[in-house]
Amino acid sequence: MSNAVNRQPPGQRPRRYDSSRRRAAAEETRTRILEAARRLFIADGYAVTTVAAIARQADVVPDTVYATVGRKAALFRALIELALSGTGQPVPGAQRDYAERVRAASDPHRKLAIYAEAVTAIQARLAPLFLVLREASAVDAELKALWDEITRRRSDNMRALAADLASTGDTRADLTVDEMADVIWTMNSSEYYSLLVIDRGWSERRFCEWLLDSWSRLLLDQKAAGKSAD
Repeated sequence: MSNAVNRQPPGQRPRRYDSSRRRAAAEETRTRILEAARRLFIADGYAVTTVAAIARQADVVPDTVYATVGRKAALFRALIELALSGTGQPVPGAQRDYAERVRAASDPHRKLAIYAEAVTAIQARLAPLFLVLREASAVDAELKALWDEITRRRSDNMRALAADLASTGDTRADLTVDEMADVIWTMNSSEYYSLLVIDRGWSERRFCEWLLDSWSRLLLDQKAAGKSAD
């Protein structure tokens, strides 16, 4: 019987397991699945789109979709959260880069300019999906829960923004914080973006400029609006 044992050749270091390549492959698969899901949800709607169809589009098997992202509702939630954050991972509204820049700005017009640019960028990603969510929430309990959650979060974020604007002392005295939040709410919505950009063909730049001009006129007192325009 041989007493030989399996040893590394002299001078050769043990091979290390390269987990980075495996992580990169997993992330690529996840991205492919999410991109396929986005295309199908927007083109065909939520109810018609199946996990099997998403898997075919992504060139994977359905079990890979479930293991990588989850069930259909989880896929849709992931798409909404990524569209909101604009990154590869969900980011709470108050922690997003633009929100931090809004809070750091001292001039109310500058705050609104930052937010108008952010809303335009967000809605370019979000609006087609959000309209699908609105329709699906009427018939699907999980999507209704997601709709209600996003609605509450939007409401909270708008009140925080309105309070931040009011803290400058340059907002209209005849508007409460809640009223200012409601005004911003109506105009930062996917529906409003879709009506002007998708249906009426406005450019994103024109939409952004319109938001800033409208919010400045509607929310700021004349002294602040004139000072910002100088």
